[in-house]
Amino acid sequence: MRKLKITLFIGILMVVLSACGGTSEGSSSEGTGKYDLMEEGKLVFAASGEFKPFSYMEGGKMVGYDIAVAEAIAEKLGLEPVQKKAKFSGIVTGVKQGRYDIAVASHTITEKRLKQVNFSDPYYYSGPVVYTRPDSDVKAADDLKGKKVSVSRGSTYVEMAKQYTNNIPQVDSDVVALQSLAKGHHDAVITDAVTGSTAIENGLEIEKRTQLGVSKQAVAVPKDHDKLLKDINKALKELKESGKLKELSMKWVGADITQKPDKSNE
Repeated sequence: MRKLKITLFIGILMVVLSACGGTSEGSSSEGTGKYDLMEEGKLVFAASGEFKPFSYMEGGKMVGYDIAVAEAIAEKLGLEPVQKKAKFSGIVTGVKQGRYDIAVASHTITEKRLKQVNFSDPYYYSGPVVYTRPDSDVKAADDLKGKKVSVSRGSTYVEMAKQYTNNIPQVDSDVVALQSLAKGHHDAVITDAVTGSTAIENGLEIEKRTQLGVSKQAVAVPKDHDKLLKDINKALKELKESGKLKELSMKWVGADITQKPDKSNE
């Protein structure tokens, strides 16, 4: 009888301890499994690898500002970052379908994309700019009417270009569009201000003509992953407040693009 009571007491104690461990905030049982990830303990993120200085290939892996931000977020969440290179035009759909946990790929927040995924707070701000060759007669946005304007496939610049012309060659990346522009294959390119400036610094003979607005770039997160989204926003907030996000921006982009401009097109 005495042995039965001891056994019963130990059993009850184990149940109590197990229950306490399961409800304790920050416990291991609530760790990596709390986000419903593709693989426990890992954060699989997508980027294009074709958008220098945000994501590009170096030594067989992707590097750049987007990649550094994704890795910093993963570290804050206590997860191992796993990068996946994908065509930009299919990344949002990939997040929606569960092929990636998140995307850190310079996606501009738009109503169309918000129908498929949720977005974090912005981790940088930029804006669409019209680039041409130095000898071009395109000086302002209205001069794009009827022109051949190239953009990155799947980007927000496709719809923007449609406001001015129906002749819109779509290519796999903004860099390819700018390189083709410099070679005389089309009249103009609408792309991100930072990407265009970087291309000019790297020797492409193109010029900035006019800026069309300001955009907010954020992390794409699957719908119904509220805990993941909340913690990513918390991580971004901490990275901003500590100065780490600015540090990464300066390292990879050469400027602080983490602060919201005075004027935007919200």
